[in-house]
Amino acid sequence: MSISGYGHAARWPRLSTRSWFTATLAITGLLLAISAVLGTWALSRSTLASDKLAQHITPSLLATERLRGALLDQEAAVHGYTVSGRQEFLTAYDQGMTTERASVAELRRSLRASTLLADLDVIELRAGSWRTGYARPIMGTVARQGPGSIDPVQVGNGKVLFDRVRAAVDVQMGSLAQARAQANAEVAKARLWRNMVFTAILAMFVLTLLSVALLLRYAVLRPLDRLGAASRRVADGDFEHLIDIRGPSDITMLAADVDAIRRRISAELAVSRDAQRRLQEQADLLGEQAEELRRSNAELEQFAYVASHDLQEPVRKVTAFCQLLQRRYADQLDERANEYISFAVDGAKRMQSLIAELLTFSRVGRSHTERVPVPLDAPLDRAMENLETLAEETGAVVIHPELPEVLGDPALLTMLWQNLLGNAMKFRAPDRAPEVRITAGRAGDMWEVAVSDNGIGVEPRFADKIFVIFQRLHNRGEYEGTGIGLALCKKIVEYHGGEIRLDTGQSEGTRFVFTLPAADRASPA
Repeated sequence: MSISGYGHAARWPRLSTRSWFTATLAITGLLLAISAVLGTWALSRSTLASDKLAQHITPSLLATERLRGALLDQEAAVHGYTVSGRQEFLTAYDQGMTTERASVAELRRSLRASTLLADLDVIELRAGSWRTGYARPIMGTVARQGPGSIDPVQVGNGKVLFDRVRAAVDVQMGSLAQARAQANAEVAKARLWRNMVFTAILAMFVLTLLSVALLLRYAVLRPLDRLGAASRRVADGDFEHLIDIRGPSDITMLAADVDAIRRRISAELAVSRDAQRRLQEQADLLGEQAEELRRSNAELEQFAYVASHDLQEPVRKVTAFCQLLQRRYADQLDERANEYISFAVDGAKRMQSLIAELLTFSRVGRSHTERVPVPLDAPLDRAMENLETLAEETGAVVIHPELPEVLGDPALLTMLWQNLLGNAMKFRAPDRAPEVRITAGRAGDMWEVAVSDNGIGVEPRFADKIFVIFQRLHNRGEYEGTGIGLALCKKIVEYHGGEIRLDTGQSEGTRFVFTLPAADRASPA
């Protein structure tokens, strides 16, 4: 039997459902690769610009300021010695020399392979000329002849020599200021590119998800829905309903097979109805023949009934197969979509070896959900056990009374203590062993806990900055760390419903104050 009624359906592109999804996923993979390359480029450019400013230009400016101060201290010491002849001015002069040498060494490290080293060479040359041409001879004269024996002309020459030193330092500062302005411009430009790239990546992911959703709806689900509805209509007895489904090649072929079954049943019913009509016309003229024809017609009707009844089962199976095909491809798309979404999260985790460091920070409040009464002594003891090696190396002493019971997560509170005590031991004063004092007092339904140490302290102007993630007040060469410790403390305390702050009134060392909910406070409504 001809199926010419499906000639227009063949114009649909000869791609199967699997081919459509394979092509879509291939395009998505290509877009993900392009996104990874662009994201890596943007992050690399931003990181390089920031590193140049933070690790070279800014330290060089600070070292130049220290160098200027050291030179001025030397000039003041020479002047004071020529006037008074007192020995402490010679000590101040030597200290200025020591600071100068340290500043020059730091500048050479920061400005290595830089044209700005030429300015530093000029400063050293002129400073040396001032010392050999004025400072050392005049201090020798005072040592031999006493104060007040200096020729004013010689003093004037010394001033001229030191003015040349000042001018060289000013040139160095100007060059560094210009380099810092250029570096700031580069950082701003790199950040702009980074934001543009990641905005484009986000837009691309959104468009990809929309495209996959539309493909699923219009190329697969909608044709399958129409095929299922048409099959059920035929199964209910409407054998004249044409099943004309447009879609991918496999769905179109399935629709053609279902329609072939429909047309076969329809043809058999048409034959049966035509025979019944002809028998009825001859019934009055042909008795026995009419009876035979009626019998034949009854048999034909029985055949048509049996055929239609028995063929309903294949039709139901075809309908069920369509529904199974719909569910199968829908599930397959969800699994692959979820897999590719997981791949996108993993490509800036690389945004992520920085990232590995953010893991602990991000888990607070999610992987730890236990809230139970906890004596603060217990997590403190566990933190001290974890810090036992560092405490022995530094000779640290922790002094505390019996601490209260709070409502919280024991593991998170151990992390809180470990970070606070570890900072006290790490940022210790070089001339004494760390000593940490812990106190606690009731404040309404909260406990206020203070942790004080005798370390190097924190300037009040950095009171907010120290709690920002990855913010550091010292070079990595001076103190180890990632800058996440106090940010983690802040998140843990806030997760428990408390607050943490730096006590800016502390005159020596550092004092942190934080609050935690008391274990016996009223339960929230």
